[in-house]
Amino acid sequence: MAQTLALIHTSPTLTPVFRALCAAEMSDVEVFHMVDESLIQDTIRAGRLRGITIRRLLDQIASAEAAGADAVMVTCSSIGPGVSLAQSLFELPVIRIDEAMAEKAVRMGRRIGVAATLRTTLEPTIELLKTKASQYGCMVEIVESLSEGAFEALLAGDVLTHDRILAEKLIRDLYDVDVIVLAQASMARVVNEMPAETLKVPVLSSPELAVRRAKDILRGIRETELAGVPR
Repeated sequence: MAQTLALIHTSPTLTPVFRALCAAEMSDVEVFHMVDESLIQDTIRAGRLRGITIRRLLDQIASAEAAGADAVMVTCSSIGPGVSLAQSLFELPVIRIDEAMAEKAVRMGRRIGVAATLRTTLEPTIELLKTKASQYGCMVEIVESLSEGAFEALLAGDVLTHDRILAEKLIRDLYDVDVIVLAQASMARVVNEMPAETLKVPVLSSPELAVRRAKDILRGIRETELAGVPR
C-alpha cells in the first residue's frame, strides 16, 4: 500500500513547486495538498503567530491525519513555531519546512546570513537557527537581511520590484557571511536568476531539503512496518 504525505500551504503558489519536487524525489508516495491562506494573512496582520492561528494549524494537521496521511509537512516558515508544538502533540511525523535547512546551515559556517521579505518569517527562522546551533554545540553569528517593501510589491503584482529589492539587499547585507539561508521558499527563484558568482557563498533554500527529509522519514516508517515493529 502506497504511503501518503500531506502538505499544508499558506499560499496556492507553492502547490506546483512541491508537487514537482515530490514527484522527482518520491514518485511512489501519494501526495495531497491543503491550502489555507488565512493562516499567513492573520500572522502578517497581527505581526506575530497568534494562539488561535496555532490552534487552527493543529486542526489542519489533525484533518490530514484523519484523511490517511502517514506524515504531514507544513510549508510556511512564518508559522514554524506552531509546527514545533505539533511535533510534540501528534504521533505521526510533522515536518517543519525549514528544519533540515537550519540543521545544515549551522554545520556549514559560523556566520549565517538570513534573508527574508517578512519580519514574521525572519524572526522564527533566526530562532530556529539558534536552537539548532545550541543542539549541535555550534557557535553561530546571525546576520539579518530584511527586504522591506519587497513582499508588498509582490502582493501588488510587481514582481520586478520584488526581485530587485531582494537581490540588492542580498548583495549589500550578506557579502561577508559563510552561508545564506533563505527564510521563504519563494526566494529561491530570485537567487537562481541572479548572475553567476554574484553571491560567492552557499545559499540554502528549504523546499528540496524538506522534501528529502520527508522521503527519509517515510522510508524509516516503511522499514519499521516491514520489520513488524509497532510505531
